[in-house]
Amino acid sequence: MNLPNTSQKRIVIIGGGFGGISLAKKLKNLDVQVVLIDRHNYHTFQPLLYQVSTSGLEPDSIAYPIRKVLKRLKNFHFRLASVEKINPDTKEIKTNIGELTYDYLVLATGTKTNFFGNANIEKHAMPMKTVPQALNIRSLMLQNFEKADDSESDEERKALLTFCIVGAGPTGVELAGAFAELKRNVFPKDYRHLNVDEMEIHLFEGGPRILGPMSEHASEKSNQFLKRLGVKVHLNTIVADYDGDLLTKANGETLKTKNLIWAAGVTGASIAGFENTKLVERLNRYKVNLFNQLEGCSDVFAIGDIAYMETENFPNGHPQVAQPAIQQGEHLAKNLNLIFQEKPMKPFTYFDKGTLATIGRNRAVADLGKLKFSGFFAWFIWMFVHLMALVGFRNKMIVFFNWAYNYINYDKAARLIVRPFKQKT
Repeated sequence: MNLPNTSQKRIVIIGGGFGGISLAKKLKNLDVQVVLIDRHNYHTFQPLLYQVSTSGLEPDSIAYPIRKVLKRLKNFHFRLASVEKINPDTKEIKTNIGELTYDYLVLATGTKTNFFGNANIEKHAMPMKTVPQALNIRSLMLQNFEKADDSESDEERKALLTFCIVGAGPTGVELAGAFAELKRNVFPKDYRHLNVDEMEIHLFEGGPRILGPMSEHASEKSNQFLKRLGVKVHLNTIVADYDGDLLTKANGETLKTKNLIWAAGVTGASIAGFENTKLVERLNRYKVNLFNQLEGCSDVFAIGDIAYMETENFPNGHPQVAQPAIQQGEHLAKNLNLIFQEKPMKPFTYFDKGTLATIGRNRAVADLGKLKFSGFFAWFIWMFVHLMALVGFRNKMIVFFNWAYNYINYDKAARLIVRPFKQKT
């Protein structure tokens, strides 16, 4: 893989998400060689992917080149590659561009969309885990509005203007709110000869309430906000099938739609090479100890969404959101430093900073410990937190000015079909 030979210890990090980036940043003062491998040459700020898919932001607002993020690291190497297999016995990693060895390996591969074995849904539904997938959703939405404006069939037009979102976690709720804002403020001006009131937004949740991981207060307020925006919320409803035209519920009821976005769950993006005993099979996450080490592997660690750490406060593992990944990455850097000093490592303790979700303009919910907020104040907190968490001054400024423009003009500027999306057949 054309890496220089060195007497330094080599730390290989697989994955340039929140965990991998936070770890690499904290390794800058260590006398080690750091190699980061990712399938993309950029870090994605995933909490704002839904704004790319609904024309609120351009993708370069929430993506940042990995090489630029880590430019201050000495002895740092990035490789654009897909990891195919790991051999822990020989400490070798096989990728699509070659092989390399490691002294210490960190798995920070995150998650991928979980379709729960439903091949039809996987084939026809729209996932939203990456920038290209978010752009696919944006293109599909705008293409279907163009088709609806040109359609003479009431039935076809209704299907084109029916948007279904499966999964009412933060992603699903934020998507539904963003679609509703488009329907209310943007599309009536763009499609003046189309009855935009025909647009329907359906949010399906298999459980008894939306935003299940958040408080009852957040769930109730979010439900109220969505209904005021005209979103049809379906609780205790399982989507069993989708063929590209017809959504089928578990109870046999159907709904015609050309737009199905799948936000119903994720599963760990594991890599071949480790025994199944190291995986929590139902979650596809690596089981780690309090130091983020894989069981039986003192030189292999896992952090973030792919890591499953059972603690007294989190008996089912940490939530698969950005904060645990960031904190585990920073903590692991400290532990690696202790290893090189031949000192004992310190166990990881997660500090929950709270959970936020936005439901359109001036509407959000915030669980900050015992404090529960909703409405404009929660929306302001959400906006500030996400703006500050973005990587790079340029990205912060672009997003700030986009949000200011959108707020003042009730508009979204990124309504471009740059790369047309073609449905699978």
